[in-house]
Amino acid sequence: MVLGVAGLSVGFALGGVLLLGALGWTLQRTIDAEAFQTADAVARLAAEDSLPDPLPVAGGQLRVQVVDAQGRVRAASIDADRLVPMLSTDQVRAGQRQRLMEDGRRVGLNGPVRVVTVPTGTPDDPLTVLVAKSMTDVRQSLHVVRTLLLVGFPLLVAGLAVVAWRVVGATLRPVEALRSGAAEITGRAGAGRLPVPAARDEIQRLAVTLNDMLDRLEASRARQRAFVADAAHELRSPLTNMRTELEVARRLGGATDWPAVAENLLTDTDRLARLVDDLLLLARLDEQSARPDGHPSRAVGPVELGELLRAVAGRYPAPPVRVAPPPGPLWTEGDPGELRRVLANLVENALRHAHGEVLLAVSGPHLDPPVPAQRGAAPAAGAYHLVTVTDDGPGIPAADRERVFARFTRLDDARARDDGGTGLGLAIVRELVRRAGGSVELADAAPRDAAVTGPGLRVTVRLPALDDPEND
Repeated sequence: MVLGVAGLSVGFALGGVLLLGALGWTLQRTIDAEAFQTADAVARLAAEDSLPDPLPVAGGQLRVQVVDAQGRVRAASIDADRLVPMLSTDQVRAGQRQRLMEDGRRVGLNGPVRVVTVPTGTPDDPLTVLVAKSMTDVRQSLHVVRTLLLVGFPLLVAGLAVVAWRVVGATLRPVEALRSGAAEITGRAGAGRLPVPAARDEIQRLAVTLNDMLDRLEASRARQRAFVADAAHELRSPLTNMRTELEVARRLGGATDWPAVAENLLTDTDRLARLVDDLLLLARLDEQSARPDGHPSRAVGPVELGELLRAVAGRYPAPPVRVAPPPGPLWTEGDPGELRRVLANLVENALRHAHGEVLLAVSGPHLDPPVPAQRGAAPAAGAYHLVTVTDDGPGIPAADRERVFARFTRLDDARARDDGGTGLGLAIVRELVRRAGGSVELADAAPRDAAVTGPGLRVTVRLPALDDPEND
């Protein structure tokens, strides 16, 4: 604010100087114009050899003389000196119009005077008309204006400084409240909120935005703390099992069944490796989703879903896992490795709970709202394919179908850790499907599925449809 008031003062000072200069120049031009107008009129009379005596003058502030080349006064106004010219012969330039400043005492006036010269007469008898105009009124006008500026500008600057101080103080008061609130939040543990001003202005919107950011940060910290706690717990379990196995084997000594111990340790090691891999994958997905673009560079390209399903099913024995023949080549766009990971997680999850077969199927393209697709037609904008993984296991209650996508979530019938579940499979599926531009849903298995003999569960993955690249 001090800099603003100082700049305002400098601006007013420069403006005052320019005002005085412009006013003085304008008044000077007015006096010159009046003096030259009178001198030109007298010069015409002298050229016609009809000079009256005394010379006619409009106003009492003008003095007029007509002098010859020798400096003799030929004619004068009633108030002008008839013996002594207003300018010496050295000051008058023959044949030129001039503007000069002289001491008023020489022409009988107070203060400085403005004297103009206009040549006239004949070549044989050159004459010069001298007209003097007092500058007293101009000096008084400039003095009055200067006094008003010297008195008025400081008062104006002081008034504006007070107004600026009040306005800036009122404007920055909410900002100071935000700063104090931020300092208080930083100095204490736990969540906090910044004060929101009552005025509906930019600062109020800033406070709302900052509070939303604090809420997101607090939610992120809570998720991170929960994730770290769950990860530590999950990592501790196989390590504890391995330590217990080794301590028991050491105490038994020669009676230890080392092949069985090695088998148990390998099982725990495999589970620990899978858990670490899943944690690293989720951490990488979280880091990539937090980037500004949200889509880091990865191997994205066309993927044929029928071939993808057959490749994933080929990793498992044929009787438990079966692939329904697709209606034809169905293409989507995404990372083949990530889509393969999605199907592998879903198949492994289904195998852990299925009583009989697990059925993989793909259909499409569908529209939203779904309409019959014409045979051979290219997928329309917004078209999608549906990939389903169906098992005949106990299923998942409707109330828990959203909760199972949370990290480290296991339902009561899936708490056993020996079957290899880490509670991260469906969380990874949702993140990878979201990166592919799709969605995933859980529902009861339909009775028409041949693989279903119980309540069952159907996982439906919706992926954007892509034109057949082989037709391009």
